[in-house]
Amino acid sequence: MFMFGLGVVALVVAIIAIVYVLKKCKHGTYPKQKKIGLAVTALGVVFGIFFIGCDCITTIPTGHTGIVTTFGRVEDYTYEAGVHTKAPWQQVVKMDNRIQKASVEMSCFSSDIQEVSTIYTINYQIEKANAQTIYRTIGKDYYTTIILPRIEESVKSMIAKYNAESLIASRESLSVEIREDLTAKLAAYNVEVIDASIENLDFSDAFTNAVEAKQVAAQEKLKAEIQQEQANIEAKAAAERAVIAAQAEAEKAVIEAEAAAEAAKKEADAKAYAGEKEAEANKKISESLTEELIDYKTIEQWNGELPTYVGGEGTIPVLNFGQNDTAENE
Repeated sequence: MFMFGLGVVALVVAIIAIVYVLKKCKHGTYPKQKKIGLAVTALGVVFGIFFIGCDCITTIPTGHTGIVTTFGRVEDYTYEAGVHTKAPWQQVVKMDNRIQKASVEMSCFSSDIQEVSTIYTINYQIEKANAQTIYRTIGKDYYTTIILPRIEESVKSMIAKYNAESLIASRESLSVEIREDLTAKLAAYNVEVIDASIENLDFSDAFTNAVEAKQVAAQEKLKAEIQQEQANIEAKAAAERAVIAAQAEAEKAVIEAEAAAEAAKKEADAKAYAGEKEAEANKKISESLTEELIDYKTIEQWNGELPTYVGGEGTIPVLNFGQNDTAENE
């Protein structure tokens, strides 16, 4: 409107100048005044058209949406990036529709009343199609009015569901829950959440020291359990080796005993076989003996001498006289 006002002023000056020139020309000829009046009129017309024309043209930069207002009333249409014309009595408000980033540092409390300092970062973007609705219902400072309070509300309410210790282990799920809650809340105001994350979770020094001590104790316990388990495994392995060695010795003794028994059996079988053969030979010999053969063998073995004394119970003793005695007697 300022440029439009200047243009109107310039045109008024031009009109006054032309009236002045016409009045002077009516009463006489004043070449010098006439020239000045015509020059002022021309300049007033040029500047008036220029200023009014400038006020009827608006430029929307890239990444912005133009909100058109007529005497303060928001129109239902918007301007995209580029050059547009408008009525001089209209205003165009440029709203940033690019992805914007905001980091909010805040202090929260967990379910066990532990203070948690956090930094939450969000990338958001307004819906271009509803930019005029945002401006009409919220205004241009929609971040301070809507986004910042919703961020604080979502982060604090979600952190309050967890105790301090579980926050550390559940950071990823906590981030997802906050984002889902925040997305639903801002969507009602035509603001889209592109991305969001928890950049930092910081606890009091006392709680941090307690957690570290607990972790050290847990690690020491785990180390002791691992060592005990290793000792149990080694003891079990030693016992298994002893059992295997005993079984091996027992199997060796069994094998040796079986071998000895087998050798003894073979020796006994050999002796039995030899006895059977000898008995069979004796049997054959005894079956082949006759009284004549016995007498023959006896005679064959006799050396021609009579026994010195032959006798026995119930027999008549026979005296053997030697050959010398026989020769003497002859």
